[in-house]
Amino acid sequence: MTSHVVDFEDILNNGFSDANTSVRSGVRARWERKNDAEGCSSSSDSRKPPLGGLSDRFIPNRAAMDMEKCSASIVSSAEESIGDRTDSEFSEAEEDTINSVASDLSEYKSSLLGIDDSKSRILSFAEKAPAPKGDTVNNLQVLYSASTSSRKNKSSTKLVSRHIPSAPTRILDAPDLLDDYYLNLLSWSDTNVLAVALSQTVYLWNAETGQIDELCNVESEGPDAHISSVSWIQEGGGHLAVGTSWGKTMLWDVHAQKQLRKMDGHTDRVGALSWNRHILSSGGRDNLIINHDVRIAEHKTATLSSHTQEVCGLAWSPDGLTLASGANDNKLCLWDAAASSSSRPRFELTDHQAAVKALAWSPHERNLLATGGGTADRCIKFWNTQSGAMLNSIDTGSQVCALQWNPHEKEILSSHGFARNQLCLWKYPTMAKVKELEGHTARVLHMATSPDGSSVVSAAADETLRFWDVFAPLSKSHTGKRGASDVPGGAKSKKLSRTMHIR
Repeated sequence: MTSHVVDFEDILNNGFSDANTSVRSGVRARWERKNDAEGCSSSSDSRKPPLGGLSDRFIPNRAAMDMEKCSASIVSSAEESIGDRTDSEFSEAEEDTINSVASDLSEYKSSLLGIDDSKSRILSFAEKAPAPKGDTVNNLQVLYSASTSSRKNKSSTKLVSRHIPSAPTRILDAPDLLDDYYLNLLSWSDTNVLAVALSQTVYLWNAETGQIDELCNVESEGPDAHISSVSWIQEGGGHLAVGTSWGKTMLWDVHAQKQLRKMDGHTDRVGALSWNRHILSSGGRDNLIINHDVRIAEHKTATLSSHTQEVCGLAWSPDGLTLASGANDNKLCLWDAAASSSSRPRFELTDHQAAVKALAWSPHERNLLATGGGTADRCIKFWNTQSGAMLNSIDTGSQVCALQWNPHEKEILSSHGFARNQLCLWKYPTMAKVKELEGHTARVLHMATSPDGSSVVSAAADETLRFWDVFAPLSKSHTGKRGASDVPGGAKSKKLSRTMHIR
């Protein structure tokens, strides 16, 4: 009886279920459709292989894609997607491919592509833009980087304990001062007399009395004639060498206001002069350097030819053994004092990328020479003249026109052109910028140091002379150690005492 009842109930349940299904409306309930949609999405997500943090994305610039990295990522995804397959489902070719990819993928990604699986990046900058050529000058970069460089160096302005005035102590007018980078128109004697060439005339300014005298005028040589260089003899301060635009070198007795002699040898203007006791070296636009012995009638002792363009810088070392020459051929030459006309320079240094005009020998270290390059170079370089090795090089950001060492401290002062026309004081050998002196409105072409070594005069294309108390004077303790035996002769000591003050 019980079995018949159970069978009857099953028949009723099955019958009503089939009947309900057969007569069901074609529109399904909303909750049923929602459940079906969620089930489909979950099942489809479960079938997607994990991509390890990588996903496809739209990249508009296909040239910027790294196709090697993309290929490696795709292979990695394919390997993961086939990981659930059994070995029996692979063909022999597929097995070889998978095994080779699996063994080399990690090493390939790390060594060749530099891919880190945890932090994978498709796009990245691998190399910097190529540097410009050495002879190119971006004036806008020079202009707009000047303020940035000045801000960076503000933290180093406390490198000295002394006070350095930011303003000049005196300003003199210099009308008709030629704006020519290759000339040398300023020289300060050890008797405290400043010589400056203004176009066709040489003027002498006495720093003690303020008196101005006209030494010579070359107007009679023609309307285009002008003074191209001046240089005082090293000791005594009584004789001045004057280079001219037509290739002559004149020697003047300042006290007698008399021309002693006129020396030839150049076929074009004489733009650089330098003394070594009784030897006067002159450099011209004819690419030659001539050594004159001013004591004898046959004054030419050597003609040095190594430069291929105008010689614009000459400087004898303090010991008188080496002559440094710079020219518009971007070359620095070092000559022995005993060099003859057939001699070659001891060293020919070609590291500068522009004309080498600024030359300065260190008063603190023997065989240490500082040189400055023009607009396309902008660098101050330091040399060991005994070995020819370059010790240091610093990019100043603008044309280097002149250099002056501080005779009391290991510091060097540089004058510059575009874009700021400033003077910069540097601490040697770190080359940290100590001070910037501004005021000139055009490039600062020339500089000279006072006899006591405390002041520097700068001459610029804005036709002004500005005097700066930039170098530290001798301290009392240092001067007190000097006895009478250090200065031979009473007249010499009186002269030095007079030159301690230029105003």
